[in-house]
Amino acid sequence: MSIRTIEWKNNYIRMIDQTKLPQKLVYLNIKDIESLWQAIKLLKVRGAPALGGAAGLGAYLGIRNSRAVNYLQFEKELGRVCDYLASSRPTAINLFWGLERMMRVSQANKNKSILEIKKMLFKEAQMIIEEDRASCRQIGNFGEKLFCDNDSVLTICNTGILATIDYGTALGVIYRAQEVGKRLKIYACETRPLLQGARLTTWELKRKNMDVTLICDSMAASLMQQGKIKKVIAGADRIAANGDTANKIGTSSLAILAKYHKIPFYIAAPVSTFDLNIKSGKEIPIEQRNPAEITELFFKNRVAPRGIKVFNPAFDVTPNALISAIITDKGVIRPPYLKNICSYLK
Repeated sequence: MSIRTIEWKNNYIRMIDQTKLPQKLVYLNIKDIESLWQAIKLLKVRGAPALGGAAGLGAYLGIRNSRAVNYLQFEKELGRVCDYLASSRPTAINLFWGLERMMRVSQANKNKSILEIKKMLFKEAQMIIEEDRASCRQIGNFGEKLFCDNDSVLTICNTGILATIDYGTALGVIYRAQEVGKRLKIYACETRPLLQGARLTTWELKRKNMDVTLICDSMAASLMQQGKIKKVIAGADRIAANGDTANKIGTSSLAILAKYHKIPFYIAAPVSTFDLNIKSGKEIPIEQRNPAEITELFFKNRVAPRGIKVFNPAFDVTPNALISAIITDKGVIRPPYLKNICSYLK
């Protein structure tokens, strides 16, 4: 599909407004970091790798017009920009990874002129984007070998072109399998409450002429009981050092069901999604979102009584014991994860 989820174009950030899909394909022109913060918070741009790209471009956007006269002033200004963007969402590690990477580039070149540092930051932001494109294709290359012709595959949320720069992690594996001639039947969970599976994943797969069937999240167990699911694959927003994985709410349920029915359950994510500073999933911060996402359908039609209490975590954590393998851009990591993750990430 010849689209880019996010890119630098005409001196601003150009991105797909994912809240408008599938009704229409709309691009946003982001010209200030306040607009970018809102776009991230409201899920106009989403998906861990895409947020890494947004972080790089956003850091540059925030300082490109800086009038700092020395590096100390410039560093403080860049730090404020990065801290502000980091406050938009707490769980996806790629957002923080991208911002930290931009800070490191600035600090490593503090003896250069401010103009030179700006140029280097722009180059780094573009490098993050190009690296993601290559990374996703490597994930696809490694992952497709785990799938067989005529496999039926269940997935959740959106982990494709719209969650990355232009290819995908979990869906990238599916795309690559198709490219090498494997015929897959895809079941896409709707992914309540914001329906990323229904709105985004089916939109992508339909445009790629793939065999996709949309299901309610609660239908997964029934399909597995009937033997209609051969593999399950999901993405990740953060992976702890022991392999525990945070992903869209509902992922853990699928992993438990897959384990019971003896179905392989795979996670696909770039190595930038690993957070080795976190020992287990218990330490992963889980974003709590607006109750209206559950009580009102896209903030228009109320489906629950006013004043009802709501619990709305955006993510859950899948314990490593439920994960058959983690497909990365450096290879397929299998248990024992604590040992093997460290060896892959060296």
